[in-house]
Amino acid sequence: MSRFEVDVDPCDHITNDAIGQPGQRVFYIQAFQAEKTYTVIIEKAQLQSFAIGVEQFLAEVERQNPNLEEAAADYVEEQMRINPPVDPLFRVGEIGLGYDQPRDRVVLFARELLTEEQDPEEGAAIRFWCTRSQVRKMARWGAEVAQRGRRICPQCGQPEEPEGHFCPKKNGHKH
Repeated sequence: MSRFEVDVDPCDHITNDAIGQPGQRVFYIQAFQAEKTYTVIIEKAQLQSFAIGVEQFLAEVERQNPNLEEAAADYVEEQMRINPPVDPLFRVGEIGLGYDQPRDRVVLFARELLTEEQDPEEGAAIRFWCTRSQVRKMARWGAEVAQRGRRICPQCGQPEEPEGHFCPKKNGHKH
């Protein structure tokens, strides 16, 4: 039995964002339902994969359901920011998407990251039930947030620190 499972159905608003300086940021998914806030921590790579996956997922949903209107993608940055309190329920280990055709809702499913010693049946999970437009806006904003990090070294492809970085292609010289 899971430690707990939460259904945020429906999400009044859902977003993702990062808090902190580039190279030390923490990434979050945050949803609101009525007066309650639900927040989980995700990794930058999960956010980037999610942003790509949502576009592919929604394209397939729209292909299978040709009568659906295209989901809106335009967001207002101020509305997409994380709001206090930032009190995460857990760190996400697994993230997935599903579609409920009769309700025309996307479900974003997140399962808690567990250590090797923990029983997989005892982790927490949360399901965010969103409109297609909410999840597309969230994905577009997430892609923007992920790109706002550290500059990437054009030679080795690794993130650069403000004080320079050890580049194997430059024999370790900092530039």
